[in-house]
Amino acid sequence: MAPIVSIRKMTDHVGEEVTLEGWLYAKTGKGRLQFLQVRDGSGVCQVVVFKQNVSEADFEAAKTLTQESSLRVTGVVKQDERSPGIPGGYELDANKVEVVQIADNYPISPKEHGVEFLMSNRHLWIRSSRQWAILRIRATIVQAIREWLDTHGFLNVDTPILTPSAAEGTTTLFEIDYHGEPAYLAQTGQLYNEANIFAFGKVYCFGPTFRAEKSKTRRHLQEFWMVEPEIAFCNLEGLMEIEEKFVSHIVQSCIAKNAEELAILERDLTHLQRVSPPFPRIHYDEAVAMINKAAAAGELVPGYEDTVPAIEWGDDFGSPHETYLAAQFEKPVFVHHYPTQVKAFYMEPEPDRAEVCRSVDLLAPEGYGEITGGSERMSDPQKLITAIEKHGLPMDAYEWYIDLRQYGSVVHSGFGLGLERTVAWICGLDHVRETAAFPRTLQYLRP
Repeated sequence: MAPIVSIRKMTDHVGEEVTLEGWLYAKTGKGRLQFLQVRDGSGVCQVVVFKQNVSEADFEAAKTLTQESSLRVTGVVKQDERSPGIPGGYELDANKVEVVQIADNYPISPKEHGVEFLMSNRHLWIRSSRQWAILRIRATIVQAIREWLDTHGFLNVDTPILTPSAAEGTTTLFEIDYHGEPAYLAQTGQLYNEANIFAFGKVYCFGPTFRAEKSKTRRHLQEFWMVEPEIAFCNLEGLMEIEEKFVSHIVQSCIAKNAEELAILERDLTHLQRVSPPFPRIHYDEAVAMINKAAAAGELVPGYEDTVPAIEWGDDFGSPHETYLAAQFEKPVFVHHYPTQVKAFYMEPEPDRAEVCRSVDLLAPEGYGEITGGSERMSDPQKLITAIEKHGLPMDAYEWYIDLRQYGSVVHSGFGLGLERTVAWICGLDHVRETAAFPRTLQYLRP
């Protein structure tokens, strides 16, 4: 019996008889020949069914196959540079075709479908070559994230999904009943990670987070995955050095491992190939000056039909501002020292300028906006108490968090990277709804 191999491994079996198990992606017929495009999850392979090489029954079976029918096919692997598929240049010369199931009339065809239709059929849409490529790149990103952190002294420590309080505000929380007591789906694991660094030095958590944002923008999901490294004895400047090495590793891993998938997406790699340390750094003050100068000159926002909108010092950036700023640089750019009033309560203020805090966002090019957000955290307990009071947060919910500063407090920093937005950037996608197998948006909870 011929060994069962994956399409990705066919390159190791040229001239050998193997068996592929998969689904029919497409088919063309020319008299005594049937050309089957078969996918198995690892790739797509052209299978050539020549009538004289198979039984009459097998040839008829090949002719009856419909899109997404499941099958098992045996044949000899041949190398032919003209053969389509992934990997390209290899095909299977069939001598046996076994139909596992004939698929019903498959609803997703090569014609154009609307977003609502595709999202309602997401369980089927993920079989398409574009979605297949995106989700494989996502898997590489996840692997690269863990690889870099695990090999640079970070320990993965899981943090709770159910929390008694908010980390960054109460307006976007999903509230649930926890045995008669209000609790919330976690927006971040950061506060718990700050406890973990005092045990392990450098840690990260990586898991789902939830934001009940009434937002329909192309950048937001209700549920998304975030990796959050936290580091003891690390200031803002050290944090930026870690971030640029980390992000560069992720991007270059995808270029190296997902060339075929990026080609399916027709991704222009120009900007991605430039992603290597160091990244440019600009102060928030400088960013505001750049934006307002462009606004006064009537410059257009790249990719928009509108001019750059002016901004008041102290306001947070909108998407057009981030897009304009990032377009001024060839690499992702750090914007640091945002106004204290637009950032979370736990961020360390600049000692000689309390109206700004030691925070930093990393803006990606091509209009993808903030990829990471981080800061140096407050390390003084009294300063933290004052900030909690100023933000009107319940003190009892943060007693343990304040307690961390009582026993060997040190300067420490951390950041979060949103997985889906990073996938969108690396893949060159217009909307984050394609970055997860089953995305959760304001409109879609099913399937």
